[in-house]
Amino acid sequence: MDPLEDVLTLLEVRARLSAALVAGGQWAVRFDAPPGVKFNAVRRGSCRLEVDGLDEPLDLAEGDCYLLTGPHRFTLRGDSEALPVPAAPLFARAENGVARAGRGDGTLLVGGSFSFGDRARELLLDRLPPVIHIPAGTPHAETVHWALAAIEQELADRPMAFTLVAEHLAIVMLTHALRLHLARAPHTVQGWPAGLTDPLVATALTALHRDPAHAWTVAGLARACAVSRSTLAARFKRAVGQGPLEYLTRWRIELAAQRLRKNDATLAAIARSVGYGSESALSVAFKRVLGVPPGDYRRRPTTGTVRERVAHTAPPG
Repeated sequence: MDPLEDVLTLLEVRARLSAALVAGGQWAVRFDAPPGVKFNAVRRGSCRLEVDGLDEPLDLAEGDCYLLTGPHRFTLRGDSEALPVPAAPLFARAENGVARAGRGDGTLLVGGSFSFGDRARELLLDRLPPVIHIPAGTPHAETVHWALAAIEQELADRPMAFTLVAEHLAIVMLTHALRLHLARAPHTVQGWPAGLTDPLVATALTALHRDPAHAWTVAGLARACAVSRSTLAARFKRAVGQGPLEYLTRWRIELAAQRLRKNDATLAAIARSVGYGSESALSVAFKRVLGVPPGDYRRRPTTGTVRERVAHTAPPG
């Protein structure tokens, strides 16, 4: 798998769709900060997105969509003078999967949220800008808009298993939105996602992810990328913010942490599977990266993760 697929798989991304929002006239809706990633798409009409902590609002036209990647309160509005109403009671009164704001039906939004495992903020979300905007006219955005149209159709027609289909389509939309953003605005991302925008670094990241247990050296990785050791080291550090072997260590520890959470394999077996020759070697690296020994990490309750908070308190809208 490639790095983006690896990280999304490791973080166990899940989609949850909310009621659609139909609005018209003078309206504004105030939303609490989402614990995961929030998305909305304007299927009809237009509106404005105002995110707490960001100076500039974002005007959304028909066909636009956005991802809100940080835990920020936000407002969607159709009128600059309208007093915002809280989203939670509005969506609690939704009928047939539709919540209504203001008077009329000139604007239609479909939306939902993405939830992740407990390492999402460190591995992915903090690497992204607070808002990712995918305009309707963005070149090569056809798949995003196809997925959104298909989601809207599933929610409108409600055939068998429509919720499952729509939520899987939302994950398709998320993946394509991230791809498009990396291609369109690489300067707005940090860490390993920034490395994916550099062809040489992307090749190195893919090699590391394809075989993380291999006894990699910078020289060996440079040979795999057909460049000099110094060129690879400099480009990797500039793009990712750390050297290739430091990145590899952290990725191995993320894999080990997942296996500690998900199965009862021995620490020795997990150590071998991620490229460490002994339990002690893994334990030293694990504590250095995550701050706790592997045994304590395995026994630690998993409550409070991004995924679990969303499952119990899914935000509306």
